[in-house]
Amino acid sequence: MRPGEDFPGVGVGLAIVRDDKILLYRRVRPPEAGHWNIVGGKIDHMEAAIEAARREAEEESGLSIRTIEFLGLSEQIFENERQHWLSLIYRAVDFSGEARVTEPEKLPEFGWFAFDDLPSPLSRFAADAVGMLSAVIPKT
Repeated sequence: MRPGEDFPGVGVGLAIVRDDKILLYRRVRPPEAGHWNIVGGKIDHMEAAIEAARREAEEESGLSIRTIEFLGLSEQIFENERQHWLSLIYRAVDFSGEARVTEPEKLPEFGWFAFDDLPSPLSRFAADAVGMLSAVIPKT
């Protein structure tokens, strides 16, 4: 049995923000292969969601994540890919290091993108995270 395919999967996403830009990676695997997404992944059994967000982000970006804040919940059903996911979305603005490609077979390309100049196509999870961020980031 596979989460997301045989039953709803539970995951996390971390919107990493620096200098009014969000870190996005291009996905290779479904769901939404080829789309730009925030870092994240599955929550392991008996792992706290916030720690899963930190682990996944550090594995995928090479950054050291310090403070994480909860943003909201995103539910995505991808009928054409037969995938169903619930993801807790967090944000991090307190981190160190330089982002890099650490898993080229999954996330071969990344960039820091201004909120008014996001890449396309944007994943539904990333679009939800951007929407959630717009409620907490002050307008300048």
